Amino acid sequence: MSDPVRVRVVPKSQLREEQGDELYASRQKIHVRSVKGVFANWRWALVWLTQILYYGLPWLTWNDRQAVLFHLTERKFYVFGWVFWPQDVFYLAILLIISAYALFFFTAIAGRLWCGYACPQTVYTEIFMWVEEKIEGDHNKRRKLEAAPMDARKFGLRAAKFSAWGLFSLWTGFTLVAYFTPVEELLQSARTFGFGPWEIFWILFYGSFTYLFAGVLREQVCKYMCPYARFQSVMFDPDTLVVTYDEERGEPRGSRRKGVEPRSVGVGDCIDCGICVQVCPTGIDIREGLQYECIGCGACIDGCDQVMDKMGYPRGLIRYSTENALRRHWGRSEIVRHVLRPRTLIYGGVLVLILLATVWSLATRSDLRVDVIRDRATLGREVAGGLIENVYQLRIMNMQEVTRPVVVRVSGLEGIRLEGPQQFEIQPAMTESVTVQVQVPPEAATPGSHEIVFEIGVPGDSGVAVRERTTFLLPR
Repeated sequence: MSDPVRVRVVPKSQLREEQGDELYASRQKIHVRSVKGVFANWRWALVWLTQILYYGLPWLTWNDRQAVLFHLTERKFYVFGWVFWPQDVFYLAILLIISAYALFFFTAIAGRLWCGYACPQTVYTEIFMWVEEKIEGDHNKRRKLEAAPMDARKFGLRAAKFSAWGLFSLWTGFTLVAYFTPVEELLQSARTFGFGPWEIFWILFYGSFTYLFAGVLREQVCKYMCPYARFQSVMFDPDTLVVTYDEERGEPRGSRRKGVEPRSVGVGDCIDCGICVQVCPTGIDIREGLQYECIGCGACIDGCDQVMDKMGYPRGLIRYSTENALRRHWGRSEIVRHVLRPRTLIYGGVLVLILLATVWSLATRSDLRVDVIRDRATLGREVAGGLIENVYQLRIMNMQEVTRPVVVRVSGLEGIRLEGPQQFEIQPAMTESVTVQVQVPPEAATPGSHEIVFEIGVPGDSGVAVRERTTFLLPR
């Protein structure tokens, strides 16, 4: 009989001690210090721009309807003067390609510009941190409040902060749904709380994740959840601008009195104040070199520049620079010249070509679209007068938001003629289905399949708006 297996139950804390700290690292909450400067101004400019667009577009009107509306019920996407149908999914693919090439292009030039200035995670985190600072105070007060026991004051401040975050998150979710359901209908539903199940779901879903990501997780999203941080290095090269600490100038670090020449006391320009770490939204120390957690926001540059100004030293101890520029001591003009290198020229050229092609496609897009569906149940049949008839269904889409009168003509075989409605009106941004009969004398062609052309134009105009090819069957 085999010996019994002995199992030793080890507490989690003891397991960490036995196996080391590599098992997992508990989160150290970051209380980011606010900073002012050039890059902080750029971040807030992008916050204002993106949020004005996001929250403002659903309220704009165009042609007596919402200017930007992705109406899933009607299966139409309204974008100002354009109306896109499911058949226009090609433009969605083009938009994704443009976004990808723009990401490659700007990343090759200056690293994670998207992450640092326009990513929704960065934008909403900035907004949530601003609300937090207005209610709880600066980073020192927030740290003390975090460590303090729960009392009436702490409870009140936390309740106010969480409530403000919650209301803002719900409004963010409401705005998202307003892009898919007309905002006037949503407002009517809000007055009676008569939202549909999907509307409630998406308001709460998007609002909850806004609250969770921007208010609770914050830097954890950038460090552990965002895939971009993991593959960004393949887009970098030695001439890519990234946030960089000038180690040659800054080391060795050490404190000193204001006005003291660093080299006279055997230290570099870095006074080891730690402000670059305090203002970093992901809590890294840029002096340890480029790290995947760095989102390239430039907050450490603003913080360091303020310290350099106070100490009377030149700015730029932490700055946007390149690997080659640091190693070869390039100036600004040399760095700019190396921006135009083969990689960026290829990305930029492809991006410009795609943009031009897209603009040309939208500018020359036809106002009408026609689908011709031949009735396969009847095929070719003989009708009165000995003529051979094929039946077709025309689905004519009016791509504009005005009523369009159209006339239908057919050509392609001798003696061909059209029976059924030949002139009618199509309502704005609607589809009209019309059944027509095409008749051909049997001697017009040999038995079999022959190409014919439907021409849809404007009454009184010999020009053709749309030409659609199909086949006509002559039975044997």
